[in-house]
Amino acid sequence: MVVATLCVDMGTTGFNTFFDYYRGTDNTHYTKEKEKVLVHESVNPLFALLVSMALFGLAGLFGLILASMTSWYLIAVGSVCMLVGFFYTAGPFPISRTPFGELFAGGFLGSVLFLITLFVLEVTLSGQTVLATIPFFLLIAMILSVNNGCDRIGDEASGRKTLSILLGKRYAPVLVGVEGYVAYLASAALAITGIYPWHLLLFLVPSLWIYARSYRQMIRSGMHEELKSRHMGFASRSYVPYCISCMLSFGLEVLRTSSVLPAF
Repeated sequence: MVVATLCVDMGTTGFNTFFDYYRGTDNTHYTKEKEKVLVHESVNPLFALLVSMALFGLAGLFGLILASMTSWYLIAVGSVCMLVGFFYTAGPFPISRTPFGELFAGGFLGSVLFLITLFVLEVTLSGQTVLATIPFFLLIAMILSVNNGCDRIGDEASGRKTLSILLGKRYAPVLVGVEGYVAYLASAALAITGIYPWHLLLFLVPSLWIYARSYRQMIRSGMHEELKSRHMGFASRSYVPYCISCMLSFGLEVLRTSSVLPAF
């Protein structure tokens, strides 16, 4: 499953890179990221397209293997995920040109992927498991909001109507803060109600501090294309510590419930 997920993720990134270049969204005037190799390194766009198609093909192969070991329902769900990844920037009405990018990114990478993982691990899905995905939904959406906030000027020039463009220069950074802080509030609520382990509250303290400090730094420096790499680093520094906090807390809960740490 890990390999299939990585292939879908990398393939989606490749398709996004190709179609953004093909449509002129990524260009030398607005695109400053060195990672945009089609713009700055003269990489053949056709090569990027073929690599992306190959990655989706590998994802499909590993998906078939996984479905044969678990449930064939995964084929339908995985196909929908791949279609969303492809049409995020492809087709006549790509998702990336609408205000719904955060909804789809958070929904599929934050919620659907979480639920697929639980399903593969034979965990019974319920309303509580759906609620448990909310913080991940918000944090993935936050990462995309950082990206779109930095790309706001170039995206607007290419005709996009992302949520960051609609909110404007003043409120696009506010969206990032709302998504991040609400994710932590949701985590606290889930811990208090017993859906998450209660001790996650303790593990989240340093993670929240890292997020708050990095967010303040982003606000002070402003969201610009020239600072995009730095701000995407902020997004990673916010998401990774949160995931580590969850891993530590849930790992501790497994030990506690298995009587390894009965007194905790």
